[in-house]
Amino acid sequence: MKFTAQQIAGILEGEIVGNPEVEVSKLSKIEEGTKGSLTFLANPKYTSYIYTTKASIAIVNKSFEPEQDISATLIKVEDAYKSFSKLLEYYNQVKLNKQGVEQPVFISESAQYGSNIYIGAFSYIGDNVTIGDNVKIFPNSYIGDNVSVGNDTIIFAGAKIYSESIIGNNCVINSGAIIGADGFGFAPNEKGEYSKVPQTGNVIIEDHVDVGAGTTIDRATLGSTVIRRGVKLDNQIQIAHNVEIGKNTVIAAQTGIAGSTKIGENCQIGGQVGIVGHITIGNNVKIQAQSGIGRNVKDDEVLQGSPALSYGDYNKSYVYFKNLPKIVKGITEIEKKVDGNN
Repeated sequence: MKFTAQQIAGILEGEIVGNPEVEVSKLSKIEEGTKGSLTFLANPKYTSYIYTTKASIAIVNKSFEPEQDISATLIKVEDAYKSFSKLLEYYNQVKLNKQGVEQPVFISESAQYGSNIYIGAFSYIGDNVTIGDNVKIFPNSYIGDNVSVGNDTIIFAGAKIYSESIIGNNCVINSGAIIGADGFGFAPNEKGEYSKVPQTGNVIIEDHVDVGAGTTIDRATLGSTVIRRGVKLDNQIQIAHNVEIGKNTVIAAQTGIAGSTKIGENCQIGGQVGIVGHITIGNNVKIQAQSGIGRNVKDDEVLQGSPALSYGDYNKSYVYFKNLPKIVKGITEIEKKVDGNN
């Protein structure tokens, strides 16, 4: 798909300096630009590349004044970074603008779906499923019985949404994500064996939630596992049964959250964090990567370490930890002197 500088300037409300008819069909970093590519300059550290880039079009700030000849056609805008982001979003919409129902698919006769939808080949849509308008379901996806999917949601290839799950509007479920699998519920018997506890609840995902590739969100034992509005989940996260995550919380990859834990709003949780079950984490909490959380956490705390300490205490303690061999050696020498004087 090709775009001219004139078309791009129209989308961004920008001013063209150069050839308005030059075409681009791909995006590139400014230092890696090639003919037919579009790039941008926002960070002054990369200014030197604007004079050497082979990109055909470059988006720059209106304040930029070249000091040498530039081969690329420039599009001047108020904020190059924001404009490039806007263009990426537009490009993504065009790229994903698929419609219709491909074959072969299975769609239950009792399923209902809205207008302007896309269902990719080899997808399965179960009984009593409700799908809203402008939904895109890419190939090899599974939508179980009694699932509800809101308007403008995208479900990428190979995602699995188990029965009774509720997905809101404007959500993104990435490839390989599994929504609504059984929680890890087992009870030991007198023989030392484990019997499965039926997981009869569901998963509720509210509006504007992103679920990363390979992330798993387990259904509740009773009630619901709930992901509130605006939550952003990275790839390969495990969220156990009956967990609740507050709105606008973001969680990085490989984090694991055990059952029945409640996480507040506007939290930031780093990668590879482990959180035990049946605790409450407050609002606006920040947890550094690879931390282990084994207690309730109050609002606005910043934590690091395993088990986690307050961020300041952790850094102070780490200074002593790094110097522990020297400290021990010093103490040993003092003890020898004391013993020698006795």
